[in-house]
Formats: sequence, C-alpha cells, structure tokens
Amino acid sequence: AYAADSVLASWKKLGLTNVHMLHTADPKVADTPEFAAMLADAKGVWFVGGSSAGASIQGDFLVRGAVAGAQLMIAPEPEHLKGFAFLRKSAIDQHINTRNRWTDLQQVMPKYPTFIGIGLSEATAIVVTGDRFEVMGKAQVAVHDPTHPRPVGEKPFLTLQADDRYDLKQREVIK
Repeated sequence: AYAADSVLASWKKLGLTNVHMLHTADPKVADTPEFAAMLADAKGVWFVGGSSAGASIQGDFLVRGAVAGAQLMIAPEPEHLKGFAFLRKSAIDQHINTRNRWTDLQQVMPKYPTFIGIGLSEATAIVVTGDRFEVMGKAQVAVHDPTHPRPVGEKPFLTLQADDRYDLKQREVIK
C-alpha cells in the first residue's frame, strides 16, 4: 500500500501543483481507460527510478533479477530476465562503486553481445534523450560495450562522469 500524500510530498515541495499517483498491482485495473485517463493530458510522467532496482528494470535485460538474490547477474528463471526495455539493447547494473561491481556486467555481455552494459554508481544517473545520454550526479558510470572491445591491459569499460555525454547509436563518447 502506498500513501499518495507522502509519495507526492517531495514533488509538491518542489512547487508542482498538478501531481497525481497512479498505482495498482492488478494488470486488469491498469489496462482500463479510467485508470490511465489522466495520462492523456500529462506533461510529464515519473514512472520508475532509482539507482538500484528502479534503474535496472529500465534496461532490456534485467540484471540481478534472480529469486535467489542479487549475487546472481543472470537469473535462472526465464521470467526474471526481461526488463521494461525502455533503454533497448541494454543491461543496467547498480551500486557499482560502493559494492565494487565495476566489472560485474562482463558476465552478461557474452550472452548479449549486441547490448550495451551500463553500471551506475550511487547518487549518479544518466538522462537519456533519443539515442544519447548525459551523466549527472556525484560519481561515475561504467559503459561496457562488446562491439567496441577495449585494448588489452585496459579496464573492460569506459568510465564517464558528470556532464559526460554518450551516443548510444554510435557507441562513442560525444566530445
């Protein structure tokens, strides 16, 4: 159960006046026109977020979705492998800095060689617009790209920080 007033309080504190919460665990309710009616006039929608599961679920492949726990990068349960795919052909990991998970996505990349792996540190995010993203926050992002192998002796990922931009289509840092 979610208390709409407490969930919306931080948005209202920012000065937003027309904010609403849509929540249901029932797909039949979510699929009704009545439930989704206020979305027709929405100027923005915050649907999921975070530097943990809220980030991972936005990828195409669901990292750490195993019932057994987050220590497994690839779930044995087929129904726990697919994320929302808002960021197509991607796998998104989290807590890479504090939990030293910088190279963990290397386990996923051979299984999905055309995907891009994105590791997010705490208090750090990527803002995706079209085929590009910009890094925001206090720490770093690791980009794992099997289509552009790193030179021998270098770490197997690019490290990006606040204000860095990346082209997901071209698979390169935007200068």
